[in-house]
Order: sequence, then structure tokens, then C-alpha cells
Amino acid sequence: MFRSKAEQKVRDAGYDPARLPPGQYLTEKWPVLHAGSAARYRDLSTWTLRVFGDVENEIELSWAQFNELPRTSNVQDIHCVTRWSKFDTKFEGVHWRELAKLARPNPTARFVIAHAEAGFTANVPLAFLEQDDALLATHGDGEVLEPDHGYPLRLVIPGKYFWKSAKWLRGIELSSIDKPGFWERYGYSNDADPWKEERYGF
Repeated sequence: MFRSKAEQKVRDAGYDPARLPPGQYLTEKWPVLHAGSAARYRDLSTWTLRVFGDVENEIELSWAQFNELPRTSNVQDIHCVTRWSKFDTKFEGVHWRELAKLARPNPTARFVIAHAEAGFTANVPLAFLEQDDALLATHGDGEVLEPDHGYPLRLVIPGKYFWKSAKWLRGIELSSIDKPGFWERYGYSNDADPWKEERYGF
């Protein structure tokens, strides 16, 4: 019954119900969910982003240097493990390929561990970061990201529940082995595929 009501809402909004993963419902809002308090920046002069680990050249970029990199944008659907989905969300930022040119990942690099404020981490296979719709985003829906949505920088990983898209991003570690992230250590699925409802269980 829940699934049919969810599908009907999608149809009523003019979308194809096939876009909605099982167990999800459509929202036009962008709900705010995170552990702890949102990181808040008043001065980005000391902000840096590191790329390190299984790379030839570890780098650390200032906010100004990061914003000198070529930018791109895309539109995609996002899905939260708490069962909401938001369609046609526009993101703008820098694609991983621009950072990869500088850091030069080693052939043995297969996994990414995103490092964010307050010790938060999220892990995905490197192949997901390399997808065209993956992004290190500074803007959402045409606006600078709000602090609750990850200002000044968040990861956007397509094809995964949205906890994999770490807010308040400060580092990207490449590794030859997988390392469970913050939520994975609390029992969330390591794969996080919304189409398979991989919500819990490492």
C-alpha cells in the first residue's frame, strides 16, 4: 500500500514512478539530517582540502585554489536512507577528475574515504567518484550550499543513499582497501544501493 501511494504521488507530480526506488517517497523539499551540529564557517581563509593516501602527489588546496579549478554542473535524483527522495536536484562544483590530474592516483587505489568535519567519514569505491554525475559541490539548486547541507563543500555520489555524500568535506583519502565510514561503523550498509534497499548491515 505504501509503495502504491508513493507511486501515485510521483505520477501526480508529473514524474515517471520508475524513478522512485522501493521504500521511498517523493518530496519537493530538501530535508536536513545529520549527526551533531552543522559546521559553520565565517572565514574560509584557513579552509583547506586535502587529497592524500594512495596517490603519487598529495595535495592541499586553499578555498581560493579549489575555486580556480574548472567547474561543472549536473541534475540528478537524490535518495536518503530515511526514505525521502528529491528529483531533479541541480548541483554545481568541481569534478574529481580535476583533482585527480593534480594528485595522480596510483593504480592500486580502489576506494575513497571522504573526510569531513568532526571526524565524519564516508567510504565508496573510487569508481563511484569517477562517474560523470559525481561532484565536489559548492552549490545546490542554484544557490550556495547552506550550512545544513554542507557549506562550503560536500561530496555528491550518485547511485548511493545520500549519507555517502559527505557534508563539510575537508579531505579525500584514496586507498587500496575499503575502510568503513562513520555510519557504516554504526551498522549501515556498506553498499548503500537505494534500488536494492541496502540500508543496514555491513
